[in-house]
Amino acid sequence: MGEESVVGLFRRLRGRAQERVGGPVMDPAFGDPVARALVDALETRDWRAARDVLTPVTDPDDRAYLMEAAGRVDGVQDWIGEWVAAEPDSTLPVLVRGCHAFYWAWEARGNKRAQHTGQDQFREFHKRLLVAENLLDEVADRDPDDVTSRAWLVATSRARQVDPDEAAARFDAVVTRHPGHQVAHEHRLQYLCPKWFGTEEAMFSLARAATASAPEGSMLPALIAAAHIEKWLELPAEEDDAYMRSDEVGAELVAAAEKSILHPTFRPGPGLAPRAGLFALALELAHEFEAAARVFDLLGDQVSEWPWGYVGEPVAAFVRSRDWVRENLS
Repeated sequence: MGEESVVGLFRRLRGRAQERVGGPVMDPAFGDPVARALVDALETRDWRAARDVLTPVTDPDDRAYLMEAAGRVDGVQDWIGEWVAAEPDSTLPVLVRGCHAFYWAWEARGNKRAQHTGQDQFREFHKRLLVAENLLDEVADRDPDDVTSRAWLVATSRARQVDPDEAAARFDAVVTRHPGHQVAHEHRLQYLCPKWFGTEEAMFSLARAATASAPEGSMLPALIAAAHIEKWLELPAEEDDAYMRSDEVGAELVAAAEKSILHPTFRPGPGLAPRAGLFALALELAHEFEAAARVFDLLGDQVSEWPWGYVGEPVAAFVRSRDWVRENLS
């Protein structure tokens, strides 16, 4: 299945899938039928079906979005060794196992800041991260052109606290192969956040450079929304709202959205919900209600953990934000 057929399936079936659920939902497949088939296969431990879903998807971004869905399926680490053993010459089961292990590690750590995380959680977190890195390294060694394994090594660079030169080299290894890789850029931006190992200047520099070079209709400009949200989260309570409502921030967010998911050439596909969610939240915080409403219309009822988990229970936060936007439309 090529890129066009994946997007075509999404557009044809997305509305039908949302009609069935009847309201905002936390769906690991984000309403995408291809991702749903993969999640179902992994949940039922049917590795042959999982292989058949993944093998035709060769576009690096679409494959990354499917790995995001796979990463949130419980229990995969309990049985995926069967797939690895059954197909020892294939890197695909090793890749799925490695990408999933990254999420498995964060499951052990939890989502709280370091000062609120226990030592036993940290030990299990680092143990599982090492499993993930070893598997991802194996895929990259066996298949040097594999982009997905390298993208998740960008993700583990933050979690494993690798030094800045190594982290930059991992990111460069992705973008030399696929310059606009969405997931790799997002994890690189997180590494560059002041709360991790970077600076505000470095974070915005990445977001703005990627947005400037992105083609119209790309989701990369969502990095602008991500950067402003990250800054907003770190500001004192008496400064955060004023920052988001400034003319400069609002104008930059609207321009990014207009180049990205609000551009006439944009076509919805796998992975839309978190990136559109970034725009929806940021535009709502900026009181750019008209643009925010257009994004919520595009989202439908698809809720993602990121970014809505930043501001509360995700579904409740999504509904609260959407309702506030609709109430404030002129």
